[in-house]
Parts: sequence; C-alpha cells; structure tokens
Amino acid sequence: MKNITAVLQRPGVRYLIVGGSVYALELAIILIAQASGLQAVAAVAVSYIVGTLVSFLLQKLVTFSDKRMHHKIIGIQLLATVGLVLFNLGFTLILTELLDDVLPTVVIRTIALGITTIWNFYLYKTRIFKGATEIVT
Repeated sequence: MKNITAVLQRPGVRYLIVGGSVYALELAIILIAQASGLQAVAAVAVSYIVGTLVSFLLQKLVTFSDKRMHHKIIGIQLLATVGLVLFNLGFTLILTELLDDVLPTVVIRTIALGITTIWNFYLYKTRIFKGATEIVT
C-alpha cells in the first residue's frame, strides 16, 4: 500500500490516470448519447466538450494540486487550455495529412496522441498550472 501511495504522489502518474478516466467518460457519454438518439457527430461533440472541461478541472485539482479558484486565474488557465486543445487538433490534422499514405489512420492518431500527451504534461506543469503553490490574495 505504501508503494501505491508513493506512485500516486507523482504528477505524471496522476496525469495518465486522469487522462485515461476522462477517455472512459467520453466513451460512456458517446454510448449514452447515441442510445438516446443523438447522431454520431453530435455525440462525439458533446463527449469532447464535457471531456475537455472535466479533464481541465481534474488536471488542475488532482494532477497538479492547483487549488487556486479565483476567476481571473481559472479564466487564464482555461483560455490557455483551449489554445492548447486547438493547437493539438491542428497538429493532429497536419500529421494525419503528412502520414496518411504510409500509415493507418488509427496509428497516426495514436502517434499524435502520444506526442501531444507529452507536451501537454510539460505545458500544464511548467506554464498553465505553474505557481499552484503560490498564495493568491
């Protein structure tokens, strides 16, 4: 039990657990939305938006222990996260365009996800949620 606690103290481990949990949540939302009659694109859009918001909050609070809740701080962090999400989307689409003739789409998406996961963690830790231990007045 002591080893599990020590492992969970690592932000990288918490980051991957949160990400995997949000992925499962998104899949569940898609299944429920489609069972309720929503078309595939609408179901994915809803799951993506909900997943992004839940991921933002969990990464902020759980992964990086950033308890600062002042609206200015949250607004800046959310804006930075939205910018990062849009950048990741562009990167993924460009990578897909470049590699579409040589690799299956699922492999390209997996590569893009791996790359964006690494730089997202770095940017969350060093830029977006940096200063989480500072006292906000």
